[in-house]
Amino acid sequence: MDGWRARLGFLLPPGNPNVEPELFSLKPAGVSVHFGRMIARGTPGAHDGQDQRSRSQLDHIDEPTEMLALIRPQVIALAHTASSYMLGRDGEAALTARLEQQYKVRFTSAFKSVIVAMEHLGVTKVALATPYAEAQTLAGKGALESYGLNVVNVKRLENVRNIYEETPERAYALARAANTSEAEVIFLSGVGMPTIEVLDALERDLRKPVISSVAAMMWHCLKIAGVEQLVPGYGRLLGGN
Repeated sequence: MDGWRARLGFLLPPGNPNVEPELFSLKPAGVSVHFGRMIARGTPGAHDGQDQRSRSQLDHIDEPTEMLALIRPQVIALAHTASSYMLGRDGEAALTARLEQQYKVRFTSAFKSVIVAMEHLGVTKVALATPYAEAQTLAGKGALESYGLNVVNVKRLENVRNIYEETPERAYALARAANTSEAEVIFLSGVGMPTIEVLDALERDLRKPVISSVAAMMWHCLKIAGVEQLVPGYGRLLGGN
């Protein structure tokens, strides 16, 4: 690997400015991260047109996947949770199998990483927190339930103008609002909303695991790549606490 322990590839929505800085913050030394922009048009991060943009990204997913596969990464991840909600469990499994066979590379997604993370933590009762419109939020709830998880509460972020313009402070408040005594874990859905810098504080304050799409995706990709190094400061999933 030319001095690198692992190369990780990520497929990003074209207008997302937040996921690359967060992934650079999460990666251990010796791990390189590489990005391909998916194809979608319309206003990035807006509720209006989100399904159309997700569909376009899925319809054209081969182009960026083919380009990323040329660097021979250990894994490529779909860094867009709402696309997984659109596909559904069976649709995502079929897409994963096809891309892995066609491009000879392991493939996962932010949402699949969340499912694997919850299995790892041994939690089944989930409080779902999203920056989405109602339809996409309900799709996320259904996706979690398709894996046998019990969604005990759902909270949407209010007054969202653009998901990519949201702040970690708003993500923190959203997670606290979603929490209930019954919930074993808080899931902050959405790769576009900045989350990672508040995960530690949320876990201290709520005294339970808090998973974000980005943190789970990096954790899962590192596991697939065989990198066991902990990444402290971003919640117990990556920090191993």
